[in-house]
Amino acid sequence: MSKRINADDAARLVRSGDTVASVGVIGWITPDALLRGVADRFRRDSEPRDLTFYFPCGTGDSIDIRGMDHVALEGLMRRIISGSYVNPLHPTKRTRPELMRLIRENRIEAYSWPIGASMQWLREVARKGPGLMTEIGLGTYADPRQQGGKFTSLAKQDLIELIEFRGKPYLFYPTFPLNVGFIRASSADSSGNLSYEDETLISSNVALALAVKASGGIVIAQVRQEVPRYSRPAHHVRIPGSLVDHYVVEPEQMSGTDIRSDRAYLGGSAPDLRSLPKLPLGPDKVIARRASREVRPGRTCIFGFGASSDVPLVMAEAGLFDDGKIDDYQFTTEHGPFGGIVMSGWQFSANIGPEALLDGVQQLDFIDGGNCPFAALAFAQFDREGNVNVSRFGSSNPGAGGFIDIAQNAKDLVFTGTFTTAGLNVSIGSGGLQVVKEGSVRKFVDRVEQITYPVRKGVVERGQTALVVTERAVFRVTPEGLVLTEVAKGIDVRRDILDQMAFAPHRIADPLPFMEPSLFAASPETAEVTAAQKITGSV
Repeated sequence: MSKRINADDAARLVRSGDTVASVGVIGWITPDALLRGVADRFRRDSEPRDLTFYFPCGTGDSIDIRGMDHVALEGLMRRIISGSYVNPLHPTKRTRPELMRLIRENRIEAYSWPIGASMQWLREVARKGPGLMTEIGLGTYADPRQQGGKFTSLAKQDLIELIEFRGKPYLFYPTFPLNVGFIRASSADSSGNLSYEDETLISSNVALALAVKASGGIVIAQVRQEVPRYSRPAHHVRIPGSLVDHYVVEPEQMSGTDIRSDRAYLGGSAPDLRSLPKLPLGPDKVIARRASREVRPGRTCIFGFGASSDVPLVMAEAGLFDDGKIDDYQFTTEHGPFGGIVMSGWQFSANIGPEALLDGVQQLDFIDGGNCPFAALAFAQFDREGNVNVSRFGSSNPGAGGFIDIAQNAKDLVFTGTFTTAGLNVSIGSGGLQVVKEGSVRKFVDRVEQITYPVRKGVVERGQTALVVTERAVFRVTPEGLVLTEVAKGIDVRRDILDQMAFAPHRIADPLPFMEPSLFAASPETAEVTAAQKITGSV
């Protein structure tokens, strides 16, 4: 008997008060039709109501693949727990996602967990364990001594506990049951066996299905096509039909944002370096070029969302991967692709020309085990105590994603971002940069709004190294504080750096060298600075 149903039937299986778990990674592997179906039923029937949604990762792009934004409806959503939130401005409407409004206006109970915890927690539910115990997130906003992962004042329940085990502190995430699971795959047969031949990522789909079934819940899959039973080799089927109650066929499902299907993301051939997008010359490109100078062949390098994910693209444009040299590098993200080129923007999380793929839970195990010695990550705020914030600032509530797991376990860290934001305009040329209009929002602040990772503590206690790379200056994080180590030619240190910070650096290098002129070139160059160039008359 076939397990195939339609999206309306799937929505009717969700009951008021249920906990619904679903997973996608931005536009990748998002079961959009299933989430849309629940929202459509609520608008039509005012049912189901008061749901708790559990998203291990930000699901959907909130634009054409709306994902979690479909169910961001008062009355339908009572509580949400997510490893990250999607927080873009709509390209034409210039509005934030509806889910961001509900969080900002305190209309729902909203929690944000580190993505490692949100995925590894599923494994504890699946084996009917008491909860997840981890060191990841101590001293961050997930720590109950700070916000305990709470993003709204309506979120009153303590979902994360601080415990002591054998004399050491840990964070503990107690388990609770999941009633409905929405997952996605490429193909299903009549028995519900799921394969992922057209999907760039797997994320935590397997763990989520296991957790829901262990809870006595219902697992519903969205797939592009139905295939005959016994038509696929067993090693292509990642989720057996015994874990799947029903599936819905959605022939028009997108592979990812703006991508119907692109085999380049599936591997099987070396990446076509000539077809890669090229960044326009601007602050992000300067930052990515400078960060790329810290990348070394022969070790696994992991990249986060934002300017840091542009690093492999500028390296490719500079010819550093030509003549087979791409084989000397191993690039990954928190979502499991290995090899090839990490993509940026809406295509972030997947790689062009990957050689291997781990699922989300295994990838976070890989990260937490210290197997990514180099990490490049974005920053939104940095404060005088050496704390970095990317999880909540101003009107933005993106959560941490994989940031905490990555930052806590890498050996060498590079944090990337513009010096200020909101209206920043710069002129680039002649081997340097000038500020035409300063951004209205400072990013070097007295105190971050939320601690996503205590960087200086990591330098002191974990022996990490850390750089902060901007378009006009580079800082090194030392046990004593920030040290200004490089500045762009054309920048006045007093006006353009010190006066734009809420605190003074611990020290300014003397002599203070210029950033490499090639970083600001219109065409890619790989020339290295041969000697320090001292700035005079600026401080």
